[in-house]
Amino acid sequence: MASIKQRPNGTWRARYRDEMRREHSRHFRTKRDAQRWLDEVTSQVVTGMYVDPKAGAISLASYFADWSQRQVWAPTTTVAMKLTVAKCAFREVELRSIRRSQVEAWVKQMHAGGYAPGTIKIRVNNIRAVLRAAVRDRLTATDPSLGVTLPRMRKADMAMRIPTPEEVAEIMSAAEEWFRPFIAFCAFAGLRLGEAAAMQLPDVDFLHRQIRVRRQVQRKPGGLVDLRPPKYGSERDIPAPDELLNLLSEHIATWKTFGADRWIFYGRNNEPPHQNTIHYWWKTTLQRAGIEGVRLHDLRHFYASGLIAAGRDVVTV
Repeated sequence: MASIKQRPNGTWRARYRDEMRREHSRHFRTKRDAQRWLDEVTSQVVTGMYVDPKAGAISLASYFADWSQRQVWAPTTTVAMKLTVAKCAFREVELRSIRRSQVEAWVKQMHAGGYAPGTIKIRVNNIRAVLRAAVRDRLTATDPSLGVTLPRMRKADMAMRIPTPEEVAEIMSAAEEWFRPFIAFCAFAGLRLGEAAAMQLPDVDFLHRQIRVRRQVQRKPGGLVDLRPPKYGSERDIPAPDELLNLLSEHIATWKTFGADRWIFYGRNNEPPHQNTIHYWWKTTLQRAGIEGVRLHDLRHFYASGLIAAGRDVVTV
């Protein structure tokens, strides 16, 4: 229901009622302007884009605090999202008042502050997830981050670094005896860091020469251990080469990591090693090997490339 009436002072009062029967009105100098406004509102209602003008009177940070409680996230995602919102330049601005120019200014601020293009992209995508949720909740009509130009990532940053067999051999030779099997899990079984850290003796089937990947280690806020299924639901059984099984046998016998409830690798308090500790071990190993620019996760790419080179189907890999 909408109407336009002229007031005693000569202005035109346009009004309408929304789906909740609440009245909204505005005053215009001409009847044409009043009609144009009503036409815009009607179009928004018909196309499902209508948003109550008062609905977005809540800051981005306040909306996030409520919305985030309803999301099913991994602990690391929760930490990343909270950090992003805390660092967002317009976190205290009402949703209805956030403009694309503010998002652009925030991107410029991060770029000038020396943030890597990849970091800026992740933070903008995190905020975009909040803004899109607000659009779905009808708190704002559009996502102001849509179409914002981000700093280009250099090809060197985007390129996948696959270590050569010679580099992997040098890394394995330079590694401490107790860390060598961890590297082998990543390079010759394709395990992620969290999956290798969560390995227990029953996960290694020496008889059938298989490794069972059933869990990964993540860390909750405060450093607490959180065991959960592998990323993307990728539980799997992996054929294990004899060399890897022999290396694991020696490790288990040397470090006494046998028993159904023992971790093959462990850190403080006999818990799975913390990812920061593993990264320290890895960095130290690279320094000994005299190799730069190889991440531990690159060993997973090394494993995949080896399978493809051996004739495995690319889609299956």
